[in-house]
Order: sequence, then structure tokens, then C-alpha cells
Amino acid sequence: MALKEEFDWKLSIKTNILMLQIMGLWPRGVKRYKPDFYKFHSTTLTVFIASSQNFFQIVKIFFVYQDLEALTATIFITCTAVLVSVKMYFFTRNGKLLKELADMLSSDLFKPVNDKQVHQVRPILQFWNFFYVVYWIMVCATVCFWSIVPFLNQSVKEKELPFPAWYPYDSKMSPLYELTYFYQVFTIWYLSLAGINMDTLIAALMMYVGIQCDVLSDNVRNLKTLSDKVGARNVNEVIIRCVKQHREIISFAQKCTQFLNMIALGQFFTSTMVITLTMFQLSLVDPLSKESFSHLFYVSAITSQIFLYSWFGNEVEIKNTQTSNSSPIDDELSIPVFQDTTFNSKS
Repeated sequence: MALKEEFDWKLSIKTNILMLQIMGLWPRGVKRYKPDFYKFHSTTLTVFIASSQNFFQIVKIFFVYQDLEALTATIFITCTAVLVSVKMYFFTRNGKLLKELADMLSSDLFKPVNDKQVHQVRPILQFWNFFYVVYWIMVCATVCFWSIVPFLNQSVKEKELPFPAWYPYDSKMSPLYELTYFYQVFTIWYLSLAGINMDTLIAALMMYVGIQCDVLSDNVRNLKTLSDKVGARNVNEVIIRCVKQHREIISFAQKCTQFLNMIALGQFFTSTMVITLTMFQLSLVDPLSKESFSHLFYVSAITSQIFLYSWFGNEVEIKNTQTSNSSPIDDELSIPVFQDTTFNSKS
């Protein structure tokens, strides 16, 4: 029983949650936002800073829509920024649901019952942590490059900003230029860090569903061992426990799907469009120019983002199938975990 008390699934996403708290997307200790300083902090970052920059970039589109090159240069970053804002909306709107999912991870039914299961799931957790670091590096490298491009191509001398946007003032005048430059850089870093941690938390939720399928499969295959570990009086009690565990996994998966449906749809649609626009931008610049490297970094970051959703979503589908085929005890356990969810790519 000591193993259950010591093992905590949320340790893997501890950094995620901390960063989301800083970003104003994870109210500490409560399930909903309350009228306090944290809500003011969250509203300031998400509405008055991030969303306002998106508005200025969208307005710019109406001024350049007749110029294809300028239009694509404006849209290919604006799309990603708007998508991050949409994700932030869903995170704040579903804050209570996310807290419920985090609480479910602390359930005894979700915890491994022996060292074998801990060793079985550890490589999956390590892979997620590895990809978290890789994704962080790729996105931060891209944003860092964007932040200094005006200095690299000397356009800063002409008072050019990192991102094309319309402002209700002359942004080429000092000190308005310097303040606007700082505002754009701060905003893109905020949106990027928020996007990183939202994407990786979504991947972690899918990872947890897959891991729970592994744990359930191992429990079903080793009923006698499980009965000794949990102190059950007979195998029937263990079977009942497995059925309860299976239903908890289904509940967890359905809540994840309720949260992820629109985000996943928007992610794949936007990523496909952004990659297309960025490749078009690449065809317009010198292959060895600073702009070319900037676009390549961006394509790499977007590709890794798609990989994040695709890989962990596919892992859930594979683990779901394996769990359905591993149950020798009851038809109850052969019901697909995601029968009614959209993690199934065939839906």
C-alpha cells in the first residue's frame, strides 16, 4: 500500500501546471476563477495583451489582402496566435473539468499496484518528458529567432517590427516604436509558452489514458497477484475492482474528449494551413537568408506540434485495442475505452 501513497501521476506534469499558473490559465487551489488578483492577472494577460495583439494583426490583413506576399506574411503567424488564444479560452472555460481530471489521477484505482507496473509505465513518462523538452527547445528557438530578425536583417534601422500589424498610431516614431517592439516580443513569448504547456498537457492527458489501459491489462492478466496486493478476499473482488477501474478509465477518457474535441480539430486545420503558407513564404526568399532559417524553424515547430497530437493520440488507440484483446474474464472489459470518443481516428 505504501507504493500507492508514494506514486503520484501529477509529478510528471508539475512543471506544466506551474507554467500554466504563471500564464493565468490554472487557478491555484480552486476549480473556478474567483474575483481576486489571480483573475485580474489572467484577464490582463489573456485579453488585454494576447488578444489585443491578435486583433491588431487581423486588422492588418484588411490593409494588405490585395498583396499576396504581404498577406501570407501576415496570416501565417496570425493563425497560430489566434489558435493559441482559442485554446486559452477553452482552458479557462473548462478549468473545472481539468481540475476534475487532475483529481481523478489521484484515485487509488489509477495507481500502479506493484513495482512491475511502475517500471512498465516509467519509459512512457520519460518519453513524454523528453518530448516536452524537445518541443520547448524548438518553439523557443523559433520565437527567439523571430524576436531578433529585425536586427539580423537590419530592418530595425527602418523601424520595422518583428510582426506585421496595424496600430492606431505611428509605430515608427520613438519611443512608440521601441514600446511596440517590446509589446510584440512579450506577446509572442507569452503565447508561445502558453501554447507549449497547453499542448503538452493535452498530450499528457492522452498519455495517461494509454498508461491506464496498460495498467488495467496487467491487472487483468495477473488477477491472483492483484488480489494479494490489494488485500482482496477472493478473485471476484478483484474482478469487480478491474471493472470499476475500466469504468473510471472510460469516464476519464470521455472527459478528455469533451475538452479536446474542438481543440484537436482546430489544431490540425490550422497547422495544415500554416505549413502551406510558410512553405509558400520559403519559395519567396533566398534559401540562405535569415528569413529562410526563420521559416524553417517555424515549420519544424509546427511539425513537432502535429506529431505531439498524432503520436499520443495513436498510442491511445493502440493501447485501447490491446486492452480490449487482453480480457479473459468478462465481456465488460472488452468494451473499447474510446467507443464513444473522438480519439478513434476512424470516427
